[in-house]
Amino acid sequence: MEELTAGKGSRVQHARYGPGVIIDVKYAQYVVTFMDQGIIEVDKTDPLFEILYMENRSTEVETVSAVETSLLKILRLWSDVSEVVPLGDRWEGGTMILQPKDPSLKPKEIPIEAFFHKIVMVRDRLRVLEQQINSHKLLSDEDKINVQQYITRVYGSLTTFNVLFKQKEHWFSGEKGARED
Repeated sequence: MEELTAGKGSRVQHARYGPGVIIDVKYAQYVVTFMDQGIIEVDKTDPLFEILYMENRSTEVETVSAVETSLLKILRLWSDVSEVVPLGDRWEGGTMILQPKDPSLKPKEIPIEAFFHKIVMVRDRLRVLEQQINSHKLLSDEDKINVQQYITRVYGSLTTFNVLFKQKEHWFSGEKGARED
């Protein structure tokens, strides 16, 4: 029995290079885009290399012709690697203070940059969730629309944080914004 080869889009982990995604398959190596290291060829028998989630399994070596399509899919799946979203100038270096009602309790101070980063990560993960739902093979169109409505409402709930974004194009938009698109 032949062993299956992990295909393009498979998520991997390397003890030295960190997390990555296979973008090409050769006879004895995988070509992997690592999040922090870039593109590196890794020997299939490397003991520091582990396949976390196998995509596009095959018994054959794939050709390079589908690399571009695969790379787009990979970028969507690993949305932590995303565009740089700038914080509004007036917030840079600022602090968010959460003041309890009880004056005897100490307030919590959070750097605005850290809070903003979390908001951007939520937005990016919602986008990936949308893509996963829209490309899901087992969900009906009606199911996709129903779930998408909840995601749109979540975006609407997050519009309060639009004040933190430097550029309006990065803002959250809820149901009203979704209808305008």
